[in-house]
Amino acid sequence: MRYNRYLKWFAVASTIGMLLILLGGALVTKTDSGMGCGRHWPGCNGQLIPDEITAEVLIEFSHRLVTGSVGILIVVLAVWSWKALGHIRETKFLAISAVFFLILQALIGAAQVLWGQGDFILALHFGISLLSFASVFLLTLLVFEVDHKFDADKIQIGGRLKRHTIGVSIYSYFVVYTGALVRHTEAGLACLDWPLCRNGSFELPRSMFEWVQMGHRAAAAVIFIWLLIIMIHAIRHYKNQRVIYWGWITAFTLVALQATTGLLVVMTRLNLYVALLHSLFITLLFGLLTYMILLVSRSKLSK
Repeated sequence: MRYNRYLKWFAVASTIGMLLILLGGALVTKTDSGMGCGRHWPGCNGQLIPDEITAEVLIEFSHRLVTGSVGILIVVLAVWSWKALGHIRETKFLAISAVFFLILQALIGAAQVLWGQGDFILALHFGISLLSFASVFLLTLLVFEVDHKFDADKIQIGGRLKRHTIGVSIYSYFVVYTGALVRHTEAGLACLDWPLCRNGSFELPRSMFEWVQMGHRAAAAVIFIWLLIIMIHAIRHYKNQRVIYWGWITAFTLVALQATTGLLVVMTRLNLYVALLHSLFITLLFGLLTYMILLVSRSKLSK
């Protein structure tokens, strides 16, 4: 039906918009532009539209504009999906989640501007935004599933892969949190060597910043190995199920790109473009893992 075609385009636009929100938030943090509009929200430096534009003001104010604009798109998408695809089991839950987590991340951002927040609380901001992105992303996939052009409704997942899927997805959120903590504590260059902290020697971290940095590296190493194991399992046992087979190959590819950009972030001494790619890959990986969770929830037969 024609409305489905329009809904598809709208869903894709909303997903891209959520990506821009996530990358915009990362850009604000990485460029120290969080106070570009001072302690004012939703206005900027006491004005609805700032008349004095600096780089920090431009980055922070643009991020707010994008968040507000995309927020409208997501509310429309949630209502539209509810009406058009409400018969699909996951639609209503995802529609509510997309709006709820978008509002929650906006409120945390506003609280940081108005009153300030500790680094450990701020690290949750990116994770909550990820949950909103994942909800929008899954809604988009539901829209495209209506055509039945791939076998996502004929999935058979064994108990072992189910446990791996749930475990690695939950664990990925912990990895995201440790990465956000590195960013907000400004511990990105606490260790100038890689993979060890200094001079290739096995030493315990000497400061909180080194503990944060090396803790994130250890967490990232675990998820890299875990996804490698899952991919090998999927290749061996799920060749006849394209969504599972290619889904886990894609997941491992994304975590490999994530690890590579993490290395390059250190080697390039926090190059902005590399750091944004680092954020992009973890966002895409998390979205994919939530989709694998959705498939697990649908699977009724075991291999």
